Amino acid sequence: MFHSARRGTASGTTLFSRVPQELVHKTAPDEVLLTGWRQQADDHFAVTASWPEQHSFYVPVAGAHDPLLAAESVRQAIPLLCHGAYGVPLGHRQIWDHFACTLHGDALSAGEGPAPIELDISCSDVRRRGSRLAAMTMQVRLIRDGACMGVAHTRFTNQPPAVYQRLRGEYADLEAAMSRTIPLAPPMAPKHVQRSRFRDVVLSPTNTAHTSQLRVDPAHPVLFDHPVDHAPGMLLLEAARQATHAVAHPHEVILTGMNCIFSLYAELDAPCWIETSAISNELMGRLAVKVVARQSGREVFSAMTTAEHTVQA
Repeated sequence: MFHSARRGTASGTTLFSRVPQELVHKTAPDEVLLTGWRQQADDHFAVTASWPEQHSFYVPVAGAHDPLLAAESVRQAIPLLCHGAYGVPLGHRQIWDHFACTLHGDALSAGEGPAPIELDISCSDVRRRGSRLAAMTMQVRLIRDGACMGVAHTRFTNQPPAVYQRLRGEYADLEAAMSRTIPLAPPMAPKHVQRSRFRDVVLSPTNTAHTSQLRVDPAHPVLFDHPVDHAPGMLLLEAARQATHAVAHPHEVILTGMNCIFSLYAELDAPCWIETSAISNELMGRLAVKVVARQSGREVFSAMTTAEHTVQA
């Protein structure tokens, strides 16, 4: 059975072009990328998505879809399947432990109109505490026009509200946590991170070589679609991507791979430093960068990214 974005009404069933935003933990309906899902077999699912031709934040670069649309599609698939297929109540938190993604650069080409994408998802190492889902791993194949455009792997835990409150301690008070957000640091020049608008830059320059400060803007309409008590995972992925562009500057690159570990929560009340080092810059046009986020002397996030130089017309 295919579960599309349907809602029953007194007169029948209404079709929607997106799944309900609460199932993917979004407030704005326009930020929902997923359009439906179906179960293929035990712990095996097909999730459909539609990547917009234009997006307010994940904008095309050099004629290619933003690769973080793949990451956001996988992120949205996590709560969708948790709630829809594994019986997780709304209000539970899914917390990223690991995310990795490898994409074929030529498969990201943007044409006219939305791009239909299918996520072929196999779930494994499904752990429960009693009847409650506690953790799970997802292997994802991203398919476009019948061809595999990339693969992703993610591991996450699922926490009910009471457990999450205990884990977060004083930070569980959402209003208090948001009120302690440090002042927004000045942005890098947008062109250094392949952005066109200052508000979309998530890195601030420092006087230390290869180190920038994470810019946490709770008013950003996409990265902070709703209030949260810590820096969102997608903000950290965006920081890793922009750090990769900063290393490559003035050359334009497109991100084709990420391998990320979420070690600790990145809090809102202290500076978070983004350290970068180039691992290789091969003749084949590929760049590898190591990105580490540190806060209060502790590593909270790390990523290995790969990128390819774009071909100028």
